[in-house]
Amino acid sequence: MKKYIPILQWISKYNQSFLKQDALAGITVGIVLIPQGIAYALIAGLPPIYGLYTALIPQVVYAILGTSPKVAVGPVAMDSLLVAAGIATIATTGTENIVAIAVLLAFMVGLFQFLLGVFRLGFVVNFLSKPVISGFTSAAAMIIGINQLQNFFGIPIPRSNRVHEVVLHFLKEITAINLQTFGLGAGAILLLFVFKRIHKSIPGPLIVVVFGILLLKFFSKSFDEVAIIKDIPSGLPSFGVPDFNFQQFSEIIPIALTISMIGFLETVSIGKSLESNEDIIYVKPNQELIAIGLGNILGSFFKSYPATASFSRSAVNQDAGAKTGMAAFFSVAILIAVLLFLTPVFYFLPKTILAAIIIVSILKLIDFNEAIRLWELNKVDFWMLLVTFVGTLSFGIKEGIALGVGLSLLMVIFRTSKPHIAVLGRIPNTQFFRNINRFDDVEVHPEVLIVRFDSHLYFANTDYFREQLNLLSQEKGAALKLIILDGECINGLDSTGAMMWNNRIDYYAQLGVKIYFTNVKGPVRDAMTKAGIIEKIGIENCFMSNAGAMAFYETGNRESQQNLSSYIEQANG
Repeated sequence: MKKYIPILQWISKYNQSFLKQDALAGITVGIVLIPQGIAYALIAGLPPIYGLYTALIPQVVYAILGTSPKVAVGPVAMDSLLVAAGIATIATTGTENIVAIAVLLAFMVGLFQFLLGVFRLGFVVNFLSKPVISGFTSAAAMIIGINQLQNFFGIPIPRSNRVHEVVLHFLKEITAINLQTFGLGAGAILLLFVFKRIHKSIPGPLIVVVFGILLLKFFSKSFDEVAIIKDIPSGLPSFGVPDFNFQQFSEIIPIALTISMIGFLETVSIGKSLESNEDIIYVKPNQELIAIGLGNILGSFFKSYPATASFSRSAVNQDAGAKTGMAAFFSVAILIAVLLFLTPVFYFLPKTILAAIIIVSILKLIDFNEAIRLWELNKVDFWMLLVTFVGTLSFGIKEGIALGVGLSLLMVIFRTSKPHIAVLGRIPNTQFFRNINRFDDVEVHPEVLIVRFDSHLYFANTDYFREQLNLLSQEKGAALKLIILDGECINGLDSTGAMMWNNRIDYYAQLGVKIYFTNVKGPVRDAMTKAGIIEKIGIENCFMSNAGAMAFYETGNRESQQNLSSYIEQANG
């Protein structure tokens, strides 16, 4: 049971000394979560109360089933923006319809995550490369921030996932900027940076929220043009089955898959970054999928929209000294108290304050340093980042994700279809063979071509292997008598690759050129045997090393029979 319910692993070892630290951390995170939850719900295009609902059930489920003691789960800026993008794809109006779609989206996201975890398919997120994720995240952060211009400046700007559309509307309405709203928002941003500079543990968002509420409550006449939140309903969310509208279900599947992947990536990356030697258990990706998946599924029955791990709140949780998942229960207790008794307090909360909190919180997602690093390290990865970044800004969130995934898959295919190939030569007076293009003093036998193929050999790169082998053999010319295929880096061989090798053996045999195989791994050797390659070339032409193959060829005798015997013993063993 401990394997499937991680809380059982740490609760049995729970030390009373942890309680004070968990309580302090949980209360701190709960306090920070209140303004963030309200702000992120606005990003998602939902009433503010749904940001608080989203922090309840998912957080409890993760505390029970999650494997990181410091990860704080709930609404986040990125997923909130993706929810807004998903809702925008369906032509419905009215708050009830929008909420119904968001809740259905939470159920779908949770279902996808849960199934991926149960079937241990967490590896699929590896198809989203780091440059693509960085480019998408930076662009999405900019979209989040720019979409706050409406509340920050107090001017009517329609929401859009395309940055240029928002900027054009802003420029048209720039003369209508509300100075009261702008001044209050700018002051909030300044305070947030000051608090962060003093100490990162200071709950800056909470302080500016309290300041804004008090200012508007007691000086409302001086700020009569500033938009406020107004009524937030009190009470806990009621139980209700999501509205399974199958037409909407099919329409938002792409965005649900996207949110499930991005949410998983955020949770695992945050959890691993916060791991320490003191942790009782460590982050397990597939278990994380199950935890956040079930959290979203159950949360959807209590009016939650998609939730995942929050980097900022997880960092606060760690800094405040959280030791176990017990901290999450204290955070939930704070939220319950707010929902039951304190929602009227937020009536005078200025929207520009929330916009300021969102703008400051997303700045860390814009990663210029990663772009600079990639430019210096790998130009291909840099251009992948840039294309994803520009595509997301120009075409929208969903389109940017699709572009990024497409680029990642394209690069996987490209890199495996044209892998590195090395021609080897002997380092003088040694038994070592190295790439002749990297070492100047290697010895190359005029009659021998030694080729190392640095990849799995399968249908996508078989033609490339054949073409390169032909080119290299033509460069050798008529002097070529032997080709040694070094299999040290070949981890697999499919039927297409095996057929090509059979054809090449016949082709070079007609030219009077022998083929030896060296350093062949067990799975590849098995495939060669099944394809009849070993029988065709003869077991005596397979060697444990390039040195053994060269010795066999150069001496023309059987003194290297020991290599052959060892190979046969391994093949039979």
